Amino acid sequence: MTVTTLDPRTALLVIDLQKGIVSRAAAHPTDDVVKHAAALADAFRGRDLPVVLVHVAGIAPGRTEQKRNLADLPADWAELVAELKQQPTDHVVTKRTWGAFTNTGLDDLLKRLDVTSVVVAGVATSIGVESTARQAYEHGFNVTLAIDAMTDMSREAHDNSIARIFPKLGETGTTAEIIEWLGRTPA
Repeated sequence: MTVTTLDPRTALLVIDLQKGIVSRAAAHPTDDVVKHAAALADAFRGRDLPVVLVHVAGIAPGRTEQKRNLADLPADWAELVAELKQQPTDHVVTKRTWGAFTNTGLDDLLKRLDVTSVVVAGVATSIGVESTARQAYEHGFNVTLAIDAMTDMSREAHDNSIARIFPKLGETGTTAEIIEWLGRTPA
């Protein structure tokens, strides 16, 4: 299903569009993902709606089968990409788990701003984006997912999230559709 509406107080959550992540190989070109996310950020700012730029700067504790080592990463790994044109009015959230709501104060921030729905974009579709969308849904927000403003390291994982998971969490749409709905949404 495509997006059918946006609430008047919708926030944009841009997940992990940072130097160390967008430089990795992905299912879809990260240049396109960044371009679409930047267009969404510009559109939200133009309507004085909250833009939340989320970056990951750590990992959750616990054993996993995959090696996890942040010690070998370059110093600028967690820096947000310049194309997002971070503004003083943007909110920056640093996370240390997959989802942007865990121990970050994001829920309190959104509630303080009277936000009732979120648009989620970023990398990786099946990890940071999906985890954040799940948490937003669990916190009672209406969720819209910008499917052309996200990608994953695995095409199969990306496609699974879009086809099987996202319809259970909210609505999906393209950047153009979401921007069109922003124009229809009363301020």
